Amino acid sequence: MKRKRYISVLAVMSVMTALGGCGMQNNFVEEQPKNMTIGISVYDQYDTFISELMSQFQSYVKEKEKDWGISITLEIQNAEQNQLVQNSQLDSFIEDGVDIACINLVDRTDASSIIEKAKTSDVPVIFFNRELVKEDLERWDKLYYVGADAYESGKLQGDILVNECETNFDKIDRNHDGVLQYVMLEGEASHNDSLIRSMTVIQEITENGYTVEKLSDEIANWNRDQAANKMKQFLEEFGNSIEVVLANNDDMALGAIDALKTAGMENSSENWPAVLGIDGTTVGLEAVEKGEMLGTVLNDARGQASGMLELAYSLTMGTKLPKKYQLIDDKYIRMPYKIATKENLGEIQVEQTK
Repeated sequence: MKRKRYISVLAVMSVMTALGGCGMQNNFVEEQPKNMTIGISVYDQYDTFISELMSQFQSYVKEKEKDWGISITLEIQNAEQNQLVQNSQLDSFIEDGVDIACINLVDRTDASSIIEKAKTSDVPVIFFNRELVKEDLERWDKLYYVGADAYESGKLQGDILVNECETNFDKIDRNHDGVLQYVMLEGEASHNDSLIRSMTVIQEITENGYTVEKLSDEIANWNRDQAANKMKQFLEEFGNSIEVVLANNDDMALGAIDALKTAGMENSSENWPAVLGIDGTTVGLEAVEKGEMLGTVLNDARGQASGMLELAYSLTMGTKLPKKYQLIDDKYIRMPYKIATKENLGEIQVEQTK
């Protein structure tokens, strides 16, 4: 019996040696895949920031295909602001055998169907830009979020106004009553970023010693046209009493500017309120450069796009994430916001082209 066992071992060793001689020894080590397929569903492809984020994502994919020596296939779908449509899009991704899904939720409070489908099929999900409820993200260890801290964006928007008031308070406070009269254009009623931005911007202004008076606020669903209509109503009711326009994103700030122009109001310190946005979109930064918008808060589209792709690659290939994108609580990648005003616009524009 001992002799037979010895012969068997020799036989196995001979086969392995022969395979090694044929240059096939690496077949005994699992090789990295040479391609990766990512399914992406966005809540609305016509959202300016989301459109820019996707453009950055596609550009970064082209860069990293060369660096990583792999082929990356993207399946990008528009959910058209319909959660049921988005749920079915994940079904299609799963049927197509994607390695990972990136989901920009239509309804941040209704992620259950996405999560259960992904869990059942063992397809990791990276949620991005529209942050889901924390408890939902913790329902499975292959769920992640890439975005930014909404609290920071509201605080920085407030800082833009505070900084301006410190040097040009009389320019902002046109009626010289010592109070900043403002209107606010908000995103969706239940959207996490909208709620937090609306709260923290006012908190930041008042904590820095300035008194504010809310004339009105309206939900404009991140949309430029809706914001223009809301601003038109504000102007009809309050006219030149409006000293500050606080918008939850650049598109709504631009909608307010559209309404000001339509009303025939000249862009001057005498009758043009201070307009502030958030996102730092291309058109938003152009409005800052023209002096139509006092400032915006840069939401790093390229940083979020690169973070999403780096995480997708790490999860699919089993590699370590670069230090720049280390996960917070094993779940989150958050990119910092940055103030964008005329004073640092050149620096911002240079960074955006890198």
